[in-house]
Amino acid sequence: MNFVADESVDYPIVLRLRQEKHSVWAVAEMEPGIADATVLDIANQQGGVLITADKDFGELVFRDKRYTFGVVLLRLAGLTAAEKAGVVATAISQYHKELENAFAVIGPRSVRIRPRLV
Repeated sequence: MNFVADESVDYPIVLRLRQEKHSVWAVAEMEPGIADATVLDIANQQGGVLITADKDFGELVFRDKRYTFGVVLLRLAGLTAAEKAGVVATAISQYHKELENAFAVIGPRSVRIRPRLV
């Protein structure tokens, strides 16, 4: 699966997804400091689901009605980077088919997925 990892995503998550054979374009490696709207555009151009810990993307998708190939919002405060990587990898493994064209929230013990309204 293709992903774009926003700068807010811990790097061990990027590495873990790559180890599991996902294609991950990391903003921190390529274009640090770009605007959220540009990050969303890049994710759409790459045909990738955006992974972020930044709640502002919810506003872009729902309030501003910006198109998205899919967004995964991480709400994993209090976990170590390694624990976060494990939680995210497990959730993606279980729910990968539902993440495209959806807005998902991954928490330490839950995954909520809301299909994108067309």
